[in-house]
Parts: sequence; structure tokens; C-alpha cells
Amino acid sequence: MEGFGIIWSVIIGILIGAIATWLVKGKGLSIVISLIVGLLGSFLGRRIYCLLGFDIDTILEVLLISTIGAIVLLWMLFLLMRTRNRD
Repeated sequence: MEGFGIIWSVIIGILIGAIATWLVKGKGLSIVISLIVGLLGSFLGRRIYCLLGFDIDTILEVLLISTIGAIVLLWMLFLLMRTRNRD
């Protein structure tokens, strides 16, 4: 992802946050939270993918891995919110 730079990382993260929130039907989340989750999920997804020894060569790979990372992060956030609401 080094070739894409920090600006592309932010743009992709924001896009991924919107996509992931839409895919998991994230009702009740503000736009800001969705964007933050997208940025963090994008970063985590790419880091884990690289730690597994894979290279990210294309923008399609970046989008796919970032989306998966953001969806997993949103899923964990929803689980946390659900357990807090039960208490």
C-alpha cells in the first residue's frame, strides 16, 4: 500500500466505512463513527493481510481487504454495543 500514500488511505477508508456500514445494515451509527470504523478497519485489514505474508499490488486488492477489515470491525462493534445494551 506504500505506493498509494496517506491521502489514498484516507479516501479508501472513508469509502470502506460507508460500504461496510451499508453491508451490515449499521443503523444507529453516525457518519463520523462509520468513517472512523472504515479508516481503522481498512488499516487493520491491510496490516493483517501483509503480516500473513501477502503483497497488496492493486487497488482492487486494497478495496477488498479493507472492506473485509471494516466489516469485521463493525461486527465486533455491534457485538459490543449489544452486550452493553443487555446490562
